[in-house]
Amino acid sequence: MELAAGNTQRKPTVVISPLKGLFQLDLRNVWHHREMFYFLVWRDVILRFKQTVIGGAWVILQPVITMVIFTMIFGNLAKIPSDGVPYPIFAFSALLPWSYFAAALARSSSSVVNNSNLVTKIYFPRLLIPLAASVGPLVDLIFSFLFLLVLMAWFKIAPTWGLLALPFFLALAVMTALAVGLWSSALNVRYRDVGTIIPFIIQVWMYASPVAYPVSLVPEKWRLLYSLNPMVGVIEGFRWALLGRGSLDLVMMAVSSAVVSILLLGGIVYFKRMEQTFADVI
Repeated sequence: MELAAGNTQRKPTVVISPLKGLFQLDLRNVWHHREMFYFLVWRDVILRFKQTVIGGAWVILQPVITMVIFTMIFGNLAKIPSDGVPYPIFAFSALLPWSYFAAALARSSSSVVNNSNLVTKIYFPRLLIPLAASVGPLVDLIFSFLFLLVLMAWFKIAPTWGLLALPFFLALAVMTALAVGLWSSALNVRYRDVGTIIPFIIQVWMYASPVAYPVSLVPEKWRLLYSLNPMVGVIEGFRWALLGRGSLDLVMMAVSSAVVSILLLGGIVYFKRMEQTFADVI
């Protein structure tokens, strides 16, 4: 018994404490827990398609139905111009990034609250939760993109070299969804009415973005202010890359990209500061 007692070693104690400093973001720890990120994304995809009747077809039906409604109202009745392309293609090429953004923002805004069981039981970088919620809807975007290629073939519109720039605009869309999602998810933990108002904000935001109409309808003097909406650069970039019509407004893209970068950096800082109280408040 004395020998056993003598060989007994005290296990080390691991103390987890928040980092000090405004820009101590600890992104290396996020990369270290990347397997947790893969699990969260995979779980989100599985749960959305589990026990569904039509499965992945639903992610195509939503933008298709919206495209048909927009074509009937804005294309046929209101006679909104479509930059020289058939209005269904014009609308769907914008609904492609917008549907992703709307889904990613809605899911990321409620992601921390919906994962309260994980937040209060185990340690991992909480930043992974809204990040996974923002990446998961990319699966929906892939299905919609394949349908757009079929639609372009139907209208005999061939892809151009601008398609090579599509990954940049896709990354900009992900950054925009993540940036806004970080702010809203952290606020939603403390103020639950944020989750209630997000669907209304998404609806208003869509009409404030060039989804159903071209940027050319916006007066020239207001376009710089209009480009402060980060989704303007994303949608116009998608249209240019997919349809190859017109020229890309570099000033508008620069302004939108700058706004996204500021929102994303501020969102990460705010989220990291607020996550210290998530387990207590949630």
